[in-house]
Amino acid sequence: MRKISPRTILILVAVVLVAVFGLRGFFGPSAADKAGKDHDIAPVTVATVEARDVPVYAQAVGTVMANATVQVKSRIDGQIVAAGFKEGQLVRKGELLFQIDRAPYEAALRAAQANLQRDQAQLANARLNLGRANSLVKKGYVSQQTRDGATADAKALAGSVAADQAAVDQAQLQLGYTEIRSPVDGKTGPILVDAGNIVKANDAGALVVVTQIQPVKISFALAQQNLPKLQARMSEQALVASLKAHDDGEAKDITAPIDFIANTVNPTSGTIELRATYDNPDMRLVPGEFVDVHVRLDDLKSALTVPRDAVNTGQTGLYVYVVAADKTVEMRNVTLLYQDTDIAVVEGELKPGETVVTDGQLRITPGARVKIVSTTPNAVNS
Repeated sequence: MRKISPRTILILVAVVLVAVFGLRGFFGPSAADKAGKDHDIAPVTVATVEARDVPVYAQAVGTVMANATVQVKSRIDGQIVAAGFKEGQLVRKGELLFQIDRAPYEAALRAAQANLQRDQAQLANARLNLGRANSLVKKGYVSQQTRDGATADAKALAGSVAADQAAVDQAQLQLGYTEIRSPVDGKTGPILVDAGNIVKANDAGALVVVTQIQPVKISFALAQQNLPKLQARMSEQALVASLKAHDDGEAKDITAPIDFIANTVNPTSGTIELRATYDNPDMRLVPGEFVDVHVRLDDLKSALTVPRDAVNTGQTGLYVYVVAADKTVEMRNVTLLYQDTDIAVVEGELKPGETVVTDGQLRITPGARVKIVSTTPNAVNS
């Protein structure tokens, strides 16, 4: 067999390559080539830059507080004979909570009244004696000393009558304390001392705790940087907190006027406490419950807004990808002025109506071609 030379092999390879590329040019690019080019175009989701007025909110987690919490105690010694309420019951101010045995205090009142009647009778007789002494001293039948003694007796008995009247008033007051009534409108807790027990005046332990839950207060703290805007807005108009309980699901927010701003900043946390008052007509809020609080601080006029997902963080700061007319992207640096869960307010080299990328940023670089697969609405902040 004749041996083929290396030169001949090279010539044959060259002929084959020319034939292959010639046919490829004649029939056009292959499916693989097309797939490769399509693979270079990244699918993205976009949104439109909008200019609109944006309200600025401060957010915090607040705690619901009772408007008043009263530990009900006895003001006298005695035995509890009955409770006039059920545990957890709503009571009005003045409603009977506990009844203490009245008998000892009724007896003390009768004794005080008896002493008063005795001394009133003696005072009446002393005044008659004084009148007679005044008449007789003018005629010289009695001495001046006798008249002075009658005068002193009358004054002493008048003092006794006044003291007796005070004792009667005190006995009536003590008798009134046998009925322990609610000092506020509120909801009772558990009964802490059952009927039959002996209680003493101002014992350390309470008989029951009554919590006023209509209205309630909501306490929350905001960063001290918000204080100037809070004060400015409060001076211009009512400052209102928008509240939502953590377990309310789709329930609508409720609003409550802010009526307290603390007079000092907490040096540890750098925050200042605020409180709002809510009438709580349906008792929706319960003391100790956590609520989300939003406070409207300011309004940004004609601000440039984009969805929050459009803003990215790079080595030179924050930026967005803008999609040009030829479906290529360019990177624009921006400054973030405000953001919430949905939108971001920015300033920089952006114009209303431009298109920014909100999803798919990890697959693109400046100058890359993109394919828009969906559009995200620019969420409304309210």
